[in-house]
Amino acid sequence: MKAPKALNILFMGTPGFAVPSLEILLENNYNVVGVVTVADKPAGRGYQLQESDVKKAAVKHGLKILQPMDLKAPEFLQELGDLKVNLIVIVAFRKLPKEVWAMPAYGTFNLHGSLLPNYRGAAPLNWALINGEKETGVTTFFLDEKIDTGELIDSRSIAISENDTVGDVHDQLMMIGAALVLKTVQAIENETYSLTNQNDVLKGKEAKKAPKIFKKDCELIWTKPANEIHDLVRGLSPYPAAYSTLLAPDGSKKKIKIFRTEKVSQKGNAGEVVTDGIGSLIICCGNNEGVKVLELQPEGKKRMKTADYLRGNKLTGCQFI
Repeated sequence: MKAPKALNILFMGTPGFAVPSLEILLENNYNVVGVVTVADKPAGRGYQLQESDVKKAAVKHGLKILQPMDLKAPEFLQELGDLKVNLIVIVAFRKLPKEVWAMPAYGTFNLHGSLLPNYRGAAPLNWALINGEKETGVTTFFLDEKIDTGELIDSRSIAISENDTVGDVHDQLMMIGAALVLKTVQAIENETYSLTNQNDVLKGKEAKKAPKIFKKDCELIWTKPANEIHDLVRGLSPYPAAYSTLLAPDGSKKKIKIFRTEKVSQKGNAGEVVTDGIGSLIICCGNNEGVKVLELQPEGKKRMKTADYLRGNKLTGCQFI
């Protein structure tokens, strides 16, 4: 058996989803020579500069941090060379130019939030739930010229329950993904991995897509069946959140975000409100079905339970449009 490789790992990531993957490499004594993350951005009322979750973790562990504006900049490429980077690990970062991903001797691999080749793109977790999938997972693969099309290294799957939200699935996959990143690095280190071409998995079929989600994708259309409404709500919860417009008898309108629902049988016109005024709010959908709203957020207010909302709002004669 060959001796393990001496790895100088560059970690790239931005949100909290990536932090466990970075920390599991450090816990297992891998040499992370640098961390690349997004530049600090002003946010909040005072427009104070905010650091990414990955940067905060890197600071805590005393790691070298790089925040390049231009990933093709000669000085950035030179810095990677000076660090003697020979493996890049990516978890939730932006698209890399070939000058970067082709540089390391042992390659560049990404942790993707789906069971590739399905759900390539920016929002794989969201679209898996929106489409009513019963299973999803995470995949590691080596980068190539196109987005999310490189050769597959390894994957892990989880079941999706009927009422799981994308937030629930995100939190599960964050930890499962970290374990898979560690396993993949160990396999690269010991040369014990095998690769699978994504086209061999597809066998001529078209892969399901996971494009970026825009505001228009988040609006609820009440003429659709309840299962489609329910899946859209949970596929967008907690962010960016499905929404609808509540029309009052006096003609006033209010945007309301909806975070959790249950499917129910309910006769009525699409968008019609059926409520006891205390704790139950049902919105009629197509096919004599409905969804019971469990959590919502009225425009200008905080997220709340339906019962809390109904205590201060009478919905007699209201409908969702």
